Amino acid sequence: MKVTVCQLNPSNETLGAELKALKAHVEAEQSQFVLMPEMCFSPWLASDKPESEAAAQFAWGRAVMAHKAQIAELTQLGAKAIVGTRPILTQAGSRRNQSYLWTESRAEASAIHDKYYLPDEPGYWEASWYERGNGQFGMARALGMRIGVMTCTDMWFFEHARAYAKSRADLLCVPRATPHGTTDKWLAGGRAAAVCSGAFCLSSNLYAPAGAAQNLGGLGWVIDPEGEVLATTSPDAPFATVDIDLDQAKAAKVSYPRYVAE
Repeated sequence: MKVTVCQLNPSNETLGAELKALKAHVEAEQSQFVLMPEMCFSPWLASDKPESEAAAQFAWGRAVMAHKAQIAELTQLGAKAIVGTRPILTQAGSRRNQSYLWTESRAEASAIHDKYYLPDEPGYWEASWYERGNGQFGMARALGMRIGVMTCTDMWFFEHARAYAKSRADLLCVPRATPHGTTDKWLAGGRAAAVCSGAFCLSSNLYAPAGAAQNLGGLGWVIDPEGEVLATTSPDAPFATVDIDLDQAKAAKVSYPRYVAE
C-alpha cells in the first residue's frame, strides 16, 4: 500500500499551488492513500482568540465553506482514499473539528470522530474556537485497511492508541497543526503511538515559514509499528510516499508490547 504524508501552508496565497504540487507527487508516486494536515483548506483559525461570538461564527462559517469546496474537488488529487479534518457545525450549533475519510468510490467524505483534547494557548486557541467531541474514537475502513485517527493533541493520550491496537488498526493517522521548535517532541510521540498501537503511524502537519504570523512547524512522518521512522517531510521535500506492508501491522498486534494484558 503506497501512502503519502505532507506539510502544507494553508494561507490563501499559497494553498492552491501547494495542492497542485501534491497532486503531481501523488500521480508520480502512484500513491493510493493520502493523509492531509489538520483543517488545512483555510488559514489556521486558532492562531488568535475570536474577538467575539459573532466574529467566531462568521469566521467558522467561512472555513466550513472553504473545506466543503476543497473536499468536493478531492477526486482531482488522484488518490483512492484520503483522511483529513474539517471544521463542522452540528445541528445543535456546536462547532467541532471532525476527522473524515474520503474515498474515490464514494466521492464524498464521511465522519470518523470529533477531536476531543483541545489546547487553549497562544497560537492554538482551540477550546476558545470550538467544542470537544464525545470522546468516541471511531475506526474507518478503506482499501482493505482499518484506520484510526488521533487528531493532533489527541495523540498524547496513549490509551487510545492502545485501544486502536485492540481494534486491529493498520494505520494510525495524526493530522496536526503544531509549531516550530517542537518537531522532535512530536516525532518522538509519533514513534510511541506507533508502538502502542502496533500500526503504521502517519502524520501530516500545517506549515508556515519561521517568523510568519501563524506558527506552523511542518514535519510529516511515516513510522512503522515498531517505531522506526520510514520517511519525514521538510520545507524542501514537503511530500513523502512510502510503500508499506500491511502484514507488518497485523503481525505486530500479537508481539510485544501489544499482547501484554492490562
